[in-house]
Order: sequence, then C-alpha cells, then structure tokens
Amino acid sequence: MNLTAKPESVNWPETHYVFVERVGPFQQNAPAAWESAHTFTPALSEHNRIAGYMSLYKMGPPNVYRAGFALAAPPVDLPGGLQFETFKGGKYSKFVLIGPYSQLGEATGEAWKIVAEQKIPLRDDYAIENYVNDPRVTPEDQLITEVLIPTA
Repeated sequence: MNLTAKPESVNWPETHYVFVERVGPFQQNAPAAWESAHTFTPALSEHNRIAGYMSLYKMGPPNVYRAGFALAAPPVDLPGGLQFETFKGGKYSKFVLIGPYSQLGEATGEAWKIVAEQKIPLRDDYAIENYVNDPRVTPEDQLITEVLIPTA
C-alpha cells in the first residue's frame, strides 16, 4: 500500500457540498452511497459546476457516510434525493494514498492508527476522503486519494 507515513497539517476550506447519506456499516454503505450519488451527476451538472468528488464520514455509533460532490457555488435546482450543506472545513491531518480505491479501508485504518500513535489531538467532525483524479481515465495504480482526519 502506497500511503504517506507522515501526516501534513492542512486547512480544508469551506465547501458547498451535496451528498447522499447512509448510516450503518461502511463496507456496505459506502459503495451503495456512491452508486446512488453517481445517478445524480447528469442532473446536478445541468445547473452546477462540480468542483470535486469527496466523501465525509464519522465513525459511530452510528457510522455516518456521505458520498458527494464539492460544488463551485451553492447548488441551483438541486435534484431530489441529494442533500446540501455548507461544510465548514477546518484543520486536518492529511495522508495521501496512491493506488486503487480497494485499499481505502486499510489506508484509512492506518492513518487513524498513525494519528493515535503520534497523539495528535482530534476534534469531533467529519473525516474526508478527497478523490483527486478521475477513475474513469486514471489507471487504478495511479489514483490519488487524500485521507484527512479532523484535528484540534
């Protein structure tokens, strides 16, 4: 697994975020949330500029997983089935995974382990998976995902 071993402290900006939310086990809900979210892409794109793809999650109980889209501006004509919020952002410890999405479970587990070992103070907020490049045109072994853990 190609995951950075040392986190970088970053500030995530306020983000216009539209998403599909699922509550329960991540292994089941993450794929289902993305499958649903992708069905909205054409309608969402008609009136909005998608600036990026990202998931937000909180480990519970309950586990909350949001699959969604960062928009360039607040949404216009938001399709039914999507939720919107202005995500406040904040300070995060950022790790970078280069490789297939199938490694994300292991990578996020390792990132949380490193943060705990380094005794980095956490805050109660959503963690982020930011998908940097497009899996439709990027070979799996070159996919870049930023794993961001909320820090105090």
